[in-house]
This record gives sequence, structure tokens and C-alpha cells, in this order.
Amino acid sequence: MEVINPEEKVEGKALYHQVFEQQKAYQYELGNRSAKERIAVLKKLLKAVMAYRPQFKEAMWQDFRKPAVEVDISEVFVVTSEIKHAIRNLKYWMKPKGVQTPTALIGSSSFIHYEPKGVCLIISPWNFPINLTLGPLVSAIAAGNAVMIKPSEYTPHSSAVMKSLIEEVFNPEEVAIFEGDQQVSQELLELPFNHIFFTGSPQVGKIIMSAAAKNLSSVTLELGGKSPTIVDRTANLDEAAAKIMWGKFFNAGQICVSPDYLFVHESVKDGLLNKFVQKLKAFYQDSMASDDYPRIVNQKHFKRLMSIIDDAREKGANLITGGEGEGSQRFISPTIISDVRDDMRLMEEEIFGPVLPVKTFNKLEEVVKYIRKGEKPLALYMYSRSKKNQKYILQNTRAGGTCFNDNVVHFNQNNLPFGGSNNSGIGKSHGFYGFEAFSNPRAVLRQPTRFSMMKFLFPPYNAVKEKLVDITIKYM
Repeated sequence: MEVINPEEKVEGKALYHQVFEQQKAYQYELGNRSAKERIAVLKKLLKAVMAYRPQFKEAMWQDFRKPAVEVDISEVFVVTSEIKHAIRNLKYWMKPKGVQTPTALIGSSSFIHYEPKGVCLIISPWNFPINLTLGPLVSAIAAGNAVMIKPSEYTPHSSAVMKSLIEEVFNPEEVAIFEGDQQVSQELLELPFNHIFFTGSPQVGKIIMSAAAKNLSSVTLELGGKSPTIVDRTANLDEAAAKIMWGKFFNAGQICVSPDYLFVHESVKDGLLNKFVQKLKAFYQDSMASDDYPRIVNQKHFKRLMSIIDDAREKGANLITGGEGEGSQRFISPTIISDVRDDMRLMEEEIFGPVLPVKTFNKLEEVVKYIRKGEKPLALYMYSRSKKNQKYILQNTRAGGTCFNDNVVHFNQNNLPFGGSNNSGIGKSHGFYGFEAFSNPRAVLRQPTRFSMMKFLFPPYNAVKEKLVDITIKYM
């Protein structure tokens, strides 16, 4: 195996190729690690994540003024819980899974052996840079893979801290991380990875999938889209208002599973909107002065979001609260807009920011018809005390995940698969589903050496063998 000389300056494509070949040569040693050995690596990573908590908090404050508590909740805790879940369950996940033997193959035994895919690439986003980089890494390590990581250039301070952590915990033949812009991603995507795990927008997801196709690399794509929230007339309005305001404006709305738009029953609209304003006041007081309310990640996204608000205003929408922006601070106040039309940009694009458009309905059929017109969302939320209404929505819509009487929190349920469907994603992650995403479920069948039913069907064929085949087709 070629060993990288730290004193030898290798950069760009040459470095990526060198590390890739090193990991490719080392992949079988990694893959043959026992559950105990993989758990030891995960424990080492867990210890490092805990030690780096202060650096994470400082870095994310510098990147977009993310509150320290939110860093702990949505970055550190998500990763540490994922690691602990993997540690508790890895022995079982790795254990061969026996399957039943059909009568036609009587005498044989079969099982599923989970083997690592090999050398994997993780391309992570900026909105939760720690969580959405290290979370997939946990799954990749648990499955026994070598990994190359490309974090987002939009959160450079967070990426720099992760680089320090990765280089402290891992040798480059195990895990390597590369900072840089879009060019780095493009050059990495030229390599024939065994698996690519990408989190980002559907538009970029198509580019990733196209690049992966050239090498027939498998992919997990965690994308996004317009995730609807429904509040019917039976909902507990106070509870719904608090949870929706938290889910929408946490991280300033820069969340792939954030409520993108709201459908509220006409009869409870005014009461719900009033409670929205009350909850925002209780959460943030003055959001611009609050240290509990983050900023937009960069000027590009700030300008895009302000233009979406301006477009809605110009087309006659009603501003319930918010709408203020301060470019020098990349600040946009929590914004709620009602009387929206479908030709407004905020109803056409994924918002990914602190803007909530509100539509009304009288019959749930109207909501279903509207949701079906669009792409399958990453998440769908409903606030209702009616089990009948919940069942109707579950059976008549499609989404990557759904919460009833809550939002966002299903991301933290390690026993559930997380991911989208079609435009909102391909493949699942978290817990066993993350382990499975980075594994190949290898089919294994063992035949006894002195007996096989199939021998009775070998050529030359005769009337007896034809009868055996006939029996097999009819009864087995």
C-alpha cells in the first residue's frame, strides 16, 4: 500500500487520487474489522466529538451566529446519539441474518452477509455542518468503509474544526477530509467511489447522480423540497403554534425538514395566526437583538430570501409579522405571510429560510389535491386530534417522513429510516438504515457437498425430469 509522505506536497487532483488509491488498498483490512474493533473506533470518535464541543460552538457562531444551545441540540446531540445507537446495536447489525429455505432448495442453507461497500464519498451541506457530516460518517464506519469527506465551503469555520477532529482521530487511509469550493467536489466526483452520500438540494442531487452514473456508484441522496404542514379544526392550537414556530424558525428556517408552507382550516386561521405572533414574541422578544436567533448563512441566500418576500408583497400577499432584513448582518426577521397565491415564488421554490406562507382550506380533499400536484416532500406534518383525518392524510399523500402533532423531531428517532422519495431523496439513513446504506447485503447460499435437489434436473432431460419440473411449478 502506498503511504502518503506528509512532507511531500501533493495537492488537488493528485492528492485526491493518492488518498483514494490508499483507501482502496486498505478497504479490506477495514472491512474485516470485527464489531468490537469498529466499536472501539466509534468510541474514539465519540470522545473527540465531546472534546470538540467548545470549538463547534465557536465555529458555528462565527459561521452564522448559531446559538450554543442549538449547536448542542441539533449538531452535537444528534451525532453522539447516532454513535451510541450504533455502539449498542452494531453486533446485531453485523450478525449474518438467516433466511428460510424454499422446498425446491431443500438441504441448502442461506443467509445475508452485510459487507462494506468499500471506498465512500460524503458531501455534506452547510445548514447543519457537524450533524450532516459526522452522522453519515458514523454509519459508514459502522459498516466498515473507508471514507473521503467534502464539507461545505459556506461554513468555513465549522469545516476547519471538523478537519482538525478527523485528522486527530483517523489516518487518511481510513477517513480523509478535503476543504474547498465546488471545484473540489467536481474533482472528487470523477473518482470511482463505491458509494456517494450527498445531502443538499434536488438540483445539485441530479448533478451528483449524473456523476455517480459514470462510475456506476450507488448513491444516497438526502434532498429537500416543499414540506407541508396541516392544521385542521380539531388541533390544539396553542400546542400547534408553539411547535410550528419552533420547527420553522429553528436555525432561521435553514432546515431541509422545516415546515415550508402551512394549510390551516379557515375556521381556526385567525386564532392560530394570533398564537404564532405570541409564540414568536415569547421565543425571541426582539429577534434582531436576540442571541437565540441565527443569521442567514451568506449574502447570496439573504438576497434570495428577501427577493422572495418582496415578490409576495408585490403580488398582494398579507404580511402578518416580520419581513424586515438587515444585509450587513444577514438578518431576516421571522416572517409569516398569508393570502398567498400559487404564482408567488414562495409557493414555487423551496424557501429554506425564516418565511412561512399560510394558505387556508375547508376540506382536507383540497389539501391532498394541492400536495399531489407537487413533488413528493421530504416531510409532511399534521396537527389534528382526529385519527380519521390523520389516516386520510397518511393514505392519500406521499412523503419521506411524517409527524402527527409535531414537526422536525422524527429526524432524531434513530429507529426510523430518514430520507425522501424521488425528488426529495433516494435511500435512507440513521441507525440500521444508515448502516444498510453503506453496506452490500450479500446473498450467501450453502449446499451440502453430497446432495442437491438440483442434480435431479440436470440434462439429459426425460419424462421423469419433466414430471419433477411440473410438480415443482405447481406445488413449490
